[in-house]
Amino acid sequence: MGKALTRADIEALAADPSPCHLSDCDLESVDLPQLQMTGWTFERCDLRRATLTGARIDQSRWLTCRGAFANFSGADLSESLFQSSDFNNAVFRRSILTSTSFLRCKLTGADLSDARAMDVGFSETLLISAKLPGFSFRKRTLNKVDFSQADLRKCDFRATQFDDCSLRDAHMVDCRFEDADLRGADLGGLRLIDARLFRGATISRAQAGQLLGELGLKVS
Repeated sequence: MGKALTRADIEALAADPSPCHLSDCDLESVDLPQLQMTGWTFERCDLRRATLTGARIDQSRWLTCRGAFANFSGADLSESLFQSSDFNNAVFRRSILTSTSFLRCKLTGADLSDARAMDVGFSETLLISAKLPGFSFRKRTLNKVDFSQADLRKCDFRATQFDDCSLRDAHMVDCRFEDADLRGADLGGLRLIDARLFRGATISRAQAGQLLGELGLKVS
């Protein structure tokens, strides 16, 4: 990892209105709340346990970064891209994620509760045990997204296409799946009592057999 930067260093860079490109920088555990960093790029940076609460970091790029346990609570991350980065257990509570994209990221255990997440995109991303209550994925295509054991209460999956995804053991109370195509989703751990959640959705014969297996019936 490259040069370690302090809050004073970042404040000095932020004084210039031009977007900054940080590469191979060590920002571990640095406190950066409320700073203005619109359009910045963070590449191969270490942001583990960094605090960016309330910061304005919209239109930013996070490329191959490490940010486990980073705190983005209340930050503006709209129109940003997170790519090939590890933000396990990071906190995005009440953050603005409008038109934000996560591509090939690790967000295991991340907390995205109460985020403003209109048109947020996830692709090839791990969201195992993550908290995303109330998110809308309506009419989106989800590709290789792992929601295993995630908190998905009251999420909107209407008309959503699942391709090579997992909903195994996810918490899905009051989710909506009308017109969703679930044939590309792992529904492991699903109980027959949960089947009502998928009313109006399309599932495969194998998935139907899995449900009926709860009653001891065999589908041939």
